[in-house]
Amino acid sequence: MIGGIGIWEMLIVLVIVLVIFGANKLPEIGGGMGKAIRNFRKATSEPDEIDVTPGKKTEKKSEEAEKKDS
Repeated sequence: MIGGIGIWEMLIVLVIVLVIFGANKLPEIGGGMGKAIRNFRKATSEPDEIDVTPGKKTEKKSEEAEKKDS
């Protein structure tokens, strides 16, 4: 028993999901849920601060933009 849900309850839920979405859509739904969970974990583990110090890439881009404007 997982969290108060038994085997029979899980089978009933699985059958209902199969009837509603069909067997072809289940992999897409699982993939979408996996991406959502991954993004949620990433968002909760990232620091709240954003580093805004200019790096070499942004300096090069700004220099190239200045050269084009001249």
